[in-house]
Amino acid sequence: METKAALRGGEFLIKDVTYNDIFIPEEFDEEQKMIAQTCEDFVESEVAPNFDALDEHTEGLLASLLKKSGDLGLLGISVPEEYEGFGQSFLTSMKANEAIGSAYSFSVAFMAHTGIGTLPILYYGNEQQLEKYIPSLASGEKLAAYCLTEPNAGSDANAGTSKAVLTEDGKHYILNGQKMWITNGGFADILTVFAKIDNDRVLSAFIVESKSQGITMNPEEHKMGIKGSSTRQIFFNDVKVPVENLLGKRGGGFRIALNILHIGRIKLGATVIGGMRRAINHSVTYANERKQFGSFLSAFGAIKHKLGEQVIKTFATESAVYRVSKDIEDTIVTLKEQGDSYGVANINGVAEYEPECALLKVYGSESLDYIVDEMVQIYGGMGFSSEAPADRSYRDSRINRIFEGTNEINRLIAVDSTMKKGMKHKIDLYEAANEVLNNLDKIEQADSINGDYYEIKKHYINNLKKAVLMLIPVISDTFKRKLMFEEEILMNISDMIMNIYVLESTKLRVEKMEKVHSILNLELYKDILDVLTHDLIQSINKSGFDAIGSFAEGEIRTQLCDALQKLTKVEAINIKEARRRIADKLIDDNLYKF
Repeated sequence: METKAALRGGEFLIKDVTYNDIFIPEEFDEEQKMIAQTCEDFVESEVAPNFDALDEHTEGLLASLLKKSGDLGLLGISVPEEYEGFGQSFLTSMKANEAIGSAYSFSVAFMAHTGIGTLPILYYGNEQQLEKYIPSLASGEKLAAYCLTEPNAGSDANAGTSKAVLTEDGKHYILNGQKMWITNGGFADILTVFAKIDNDRVLSAFIVESKSQGITMNPEEHKMGIKGSSTRQIFFNDVKVPVENLLGKRGGGFRIALNILHIGRIKLGATVIGGMRRAINHSVTYANERKQFGSFLSAFGAIKHKLGEQVIKTFATESAVYRVSKDIEDTIVTLKEQGDSYGVANINGVAEYEPECALLKVYGSESLDYIVDEMVQIYGGMGFSSEAPADRSYRDSRINRIFEGTNEINRLIAVDSTMKKGMKHKIDLYEAANEVLNNLDKIEQADSINGDYYEIKKHYINNLKKAVLMLIPVISDTFKRKLMFEEEILMNISDMIMNIYVLESTKLRVEKMEKVHSILNLELYKDILDVLTHDLIQSINKSGFDAIGSFAEGEIRTQLCDALQKLTKVEAINIKEARRRIADKLIDDNLYKF
């Protein structure tokens, strides 16, 4: 498949990429910025004044806010115009998700409705189902939820025991089962429910209207965070579901669930950026107002370190998320041009980048966790008080490492899908990996390379790619079919791949900012890249070293360790001063303006 995108999913590990091949956030057009601004304005004017009331589950408030956002068209941003949506691109919907992402529990409800609630029907529904349900979901007249998880079926979704049996007259399925952790469950009108038909081994999916007789619910769950979102257990007791409400094909539910989760992962990667921005803005505002020992907190080096790191992680997440979002969009466009339907093009466009979607869900959620944790620390004792905004940010962040598949599952998915692409020759992974492995004696340390600023960074990144490539065929040959049980090693490899993608995305963004867009304060963005390079190379070294020590012995262990040390050699820089310069801009602006 030839696409407009420069690379296929996972292919960044084996191919050179130039800054002309990628999209950067500085390239959003005026319409995209306007849509994002509308989302931000809605959050600040309608949602933010109700943060406390939402957490207290004020009756009807969350549903009414969702309907208000629907009145503005925000629920239908990516819905095609023929179904009364705005018909915006994948990239635009990602930017909108970021804007909504600062809204705590509301953002969870919003994403559940527009994502896992609406997309299964939008992508897999037949024409009758699309016409019946999508316009009302796009407008907010009807609200949606997604019913997959069961008490004994979480990450292993296909272990669910909910069952649908066809009636003798062939007009209905009789649905029985129990679902838990259902976001929007308390008020959703339309449910996408997964169950097995008769004695099938795999799931099917059904569109179920919540007013159907036989549906009951437990009270709202009491949760650690996202307290304002509606989360309930739902019970289906002999619920009659019309046969025309089977979504997709019989037995196709598991595939629907997996593909919708791919989309949810990368969208969460954008959503957390909104949370990062809000947390940073609270952090710097407090640091600029609070005095200790006669000075503002923002004057202290330890606080500048925290503020600088918050900025770096946010900037890096943005760089990587919007890079792959544009690749996904380009692939969707290509698939449509080749004759795929709207749903198939979107499903396959996202699925192509399964490794990147999984990794950026991990990187984004863990970066947000770091940022809100440091926010608590900057606030000090006040950070531990529920009266300060750090409380809600800290609690609400934690769920993101569990949502859309746990980060452990996503790490395993990322490395597994990358290796499978290589085995199926969708990308030339093993050819490139064996080339590296057979030439370990010719490895050249990156710090011995001459060149300009970006050439040296490129050599660092190419060497990091070699570091992970040399390990892939060795662990494959060592463990063969038992590799799936070596989760610790696989997660080491996954972390290496993730950090390489994030670092390369950030490097290409900064380079494009200078060479194409003539961005001001460019040296500051080089500071961001320098600190990120320093930190991620050390992290990649540790992941590689841990992996090698966990399986290799004798001569091969020595060879791999020696090669790893050469490939992760980096010149020392004054990262203290670089972080301080980054923090000083944030402090001066009193707002995230990077």
